[in-house]
Amino acid sequence: MHTKRSAILVGQLVSIVMKQDQRTGERTEGVVKNILTKSSNHPHGIKVRLETGEVGRVQEILEEPLEELDF
Repeated sequence: MHTKRSAILVGQLVSIVMKQDQRTGERTEGVVKNILTKSSNHPHGIKVRLETGEVGRVQEILEEPLEELDF
C-alpha cells in the first residue's frame, strides 16, 4: 500500500481498492487521472481517480508514467 502522496504521479498505472471492494480486497487496475488525497500521506493509502472514473486507494504502483521512462 502506498501511503505517501509524493510516490503517486498522474499517468501511472496503479492497482487500487475501491470502497465497495475493501472487504474482499478486490483490486482494480488503471491509469491515475487525479490524486484526490490532499495531505502528504494517509494511513489507508492515497485516494486517486482513474481515467475510467473509478475512485479508490492505491495498493500498488504497476508502471511509471510514460513520460518518466528512459528509452
